Amino acid sequence: MSESPSYPSLNTDPDRAYDLDRRHVFHSWSAQAELDPMVITKAEGCHVWDRDGNRFLDFTSQLVYTNLGHQHPRVVQAIKEQAETLCTVAPGYANAARSEAARLIASHTPGDLDRIFFTNGGADANEHAIRMARLHTGKHKVLSTYRSYHGGTHLAVNVTGDPRRWPSDNGSAGTVHFFGPFLYRSAFHATTEAEECERALAHLESVIALEGPGTIAAIIVESIPGTAGIMVPPPGYLPGVRDLCDRHGIVLIADEVMAGFGRAGRWFAIEHADVVPDLLTFAKGVNSGYVPLGGVAISEAIYQTFAQRPYPGGLTYSGHPLACAAAVAAIGAMEDEGVVEHAARLGEEVFAPGLRELAQRHAWIGEVRGIGAFWAIELVRDRHTREPLAPYGGTSAEMAALIGACKRRGLLPFSNFNRIHLVPPLNASEAEVHEAIRILDEALTEVAGG
Repeated sequence: MSESPSYPSLNTDPDRAYDLDRRHVFHSWSAQAELDPMVITKAEGCHVWDRDGNRFLDFTSQLVYTNLGHQHPRVVQAIKEQAETLCTVAPGYANAARSEAARLIASHTPGDLDRIFFTNGGADANEHAIRMARLHTGKHKVLSTYRSYHGGTHLAVNVTGDPRRWPSDNGSAGTVHFFGPFLYRSAFHATTEAEECERALAHLESVIALEGPGTIAAIIVESIPGTAGIMVPPPGYLPGVRDLCDRHGIVLIADEVMAGFGRAGRWFAIEHADVVPDLLTFAKGVNSGYVPLGGVAISEAIYQTFAQRPYPGGLTYSGHPLACAAAVAAIGAMEDEGVVEHAARLGEEVFAPGLRELAQRHAWIGEVRGIGAFWAIELVRDRHTREPLAPYGGTSAEMAALIGACKRRGLLPFSNFNRIHLVPPLNASEAEVHEAIRILDEALTEVAGG
């Protein structure tokens, strides 16, 4: 009688995990032979541990999605209980986890965005939102900003503005880019937020006119651009975009994949502007990223387009029970624990004053900006010329040294080009935020000399 094959425990041999990764795993956005990935062996709250037992304060929230931190017991238990009852079911069947997740999400979305189409993540949420807008309007073009990220699938990466688009952009996806507001590096020679808002809207209006309003299905904007730099729009900008869309019969899509579910101190970042989009996309924080889940919240007008007409799109795992059970638990925890309100307080009372003080001490810091638990530090070689510490789309020896200095002190920061982003779990404590700022202060002193 042959013996059953023996498989090692998945969590006992980090060296084996590393070796197998380098032999078999193909990583995203990376030159494969140059990688030396950190092995994470466990995680809890705001911390992760590597294979040598070193503990790190995780101020990346991984890819800005562990909004409730790691291993939140309520979410873990919900996944366990769902797995024991119904691990999976095809999307054509109703099930309790999906139905309740949709109800809870709709209870927090603005306006009449009461219908939820579930996807596996943010990129396919944006793909489907654009498909809905095109079918609803009968038009094809999609406008988005240059400083943006909307996903890695074909259409989503073409809508993306940042350099990750370049290798895949052959100019055939019906996408057009424009400049969004960013006062620190204004494309409009503005000197105040009011000027930046007015000129950015005038620019967008010109693009619409020159592209032809009758050809434009949608404008998609990150309510607060995330990976592109956490540039909070100036007052009046998003209402101005809403007005332009209304005047020209264009669908407004709010990409809340990163900024949503409390990250900006509101359930959805667009609430800061008191604007209701036609479609709203989400993922990441909806269930703290414990099981892949995304979706599109749909207005009544667009829902009616497909009330008697089939929507030509779907996914095998749309509304997966394990992912939706995690979402139900995560949203419940956020409500009961006051997580969104806590994130708002962290921004106002800890991040804002702490980072302003940091900027006063370090000449490399050109600007700090953010809201809630969503902050960026713009690093420059010279405050007067505002020359970035790393080129757009690239990195530099100084940035690498700074990240290394942070890690040696036990901090994982999120870095992109010439910026450090501090994006911890929304339930991080004030003490943990102060610790992260202190470590960054020490790292800047080490690398930049004060």
